[in-house]
Amino acid sequence: MTRATLAAWLRNRAEDLVLAFALLTRLPMPRLTLRPLVQLPDYVWAFPIVGFVVGHIAALTYLLAHEEGALGASLSSLTAVAASLLATGALHEDGLADFADGIGGGRTPERKLEIMRDSGIGSYGAVALFLVLGARWSAVASIVDLHAAAGALVMAHTVPRGLLAVVPEFWRPARTDGLAAGAAGGNWPSALVAVALSLAVPLLLNAGWLALFVPLAAAAGIFGVATLAARQVGGYTGDVFGAAEQVAEVLVLAVCTSALAR
Repeated sequence: MTRATLAAWLRNRAEDLVLAFALLTRLPMPRLTLRPLVQLPDYVWAFPIVGFVVGHIAALTYLLAHEEGALGASLSSLTAVAASLLATGALHEDGLADFADGIGGGRTPERKLEIMRDSGIGSYGAVALFLVLGARWSAVASIVDLHAAAGALVMAHTVPRGLLAVVPEFWRPARTDGLAAGAAGGNWPSALVAVALSLAVPLLLNAGWLALFVPLAAAAGIFGVATLAARQVGGYTGDVFGAAEQVAEVLVLAVCTSALAR
């Protein structure tokens, strides 16, 4: 590989990272002149890196709130959830609410998709948000060891985002327009890198047997939501990605809580 080729490859990967952070977070990113024809599947490999950063934002917030003694476990857990919401702009939570409203409120696939595209929030979406946010808060608050709770937060944000990369490989988009439609066909090399990075994080954190069960829990959540979406609306949308991430995140925290709770 020549120096010019290496420089171009590194620049492309930097572009991928910027695109992934710009899509999944509200963190400030530099402006880049992007290469032509870049599509979502090309940079899904960077999704677990985004999750790793968001997870550390939540984890550090939790540790600072708890270790300084100003807040107890419950309020520290609440600040961690709030920090992740601020970092991501509640992107996945918004997708969960829209998905719940569409599945719960529509009678036909067309009507379900129409409701999902509506920016308003209905009763099904509100209930889904209440349950998921409450589950995330209570799961972290119930973990005894502070650093174990921080590790659980990192895994819960990283592994689901990485495993989302396989959705376009097995399911098709429900619409012909929109960002998610651009993921049709997928990109197996990019998806495999995302999966590999996701699986590496629990190992990096010395999570023990959780290194096996955390990815299984996340995969179960993503598979369940994607399968439900395929049956209800014919495939995935951006809201389906958000709902799948949220369900997977809760399941990962549930697994961590079963091993680490009081």
